[in-house]
Amino acid sequence: MKLKIITHERIVFEGEVDELVIQTKGGQMGILKDHIPLTTALEIGVTKAKIGDMYKYFATMGGIFQFKDNEATILTDVCEDGCEIDVTRAKAAKERAEARLADQTAKIDAQRAQAALARSLARLKAALNK
Repeated sequence: MKLKIITHERIVFEGEVDELVIQTKGGQMGILKDHIPLTTALEIGVTKAKIGDMYKYFATMGGIFQFKDNEATILTDVCEDGCEIDVTRAKAAKERAEARLADQTAKIDAQRAQAALARSLARLKAALNK
């Protein structure tokens, strides 16, 4: 099946894949060739594509997933190839978000800090292939 991952700025990936695992609002979902047509909202998480005997990982920051006629399309604001993620920077972002959430005296937007934590965790998982 064909996979295309598109952001506002570029096409992150376009090519043939054998299997796809996405993170939807309802949980993880696997997609194989000849899956029924589907449109669903994506959660912040890791998109995993099997290509032959190898896997490719992408940190996907929400968006929309559509599958029809063996063509999968992900439309998202931000998507990063796991091979291109700066692990040191992602770990630092995770630590900052955790510190903000742990600080009971600070006036923070908890939802924003939790989203930052989710993004950094997705980046780390994609970069470390987990």
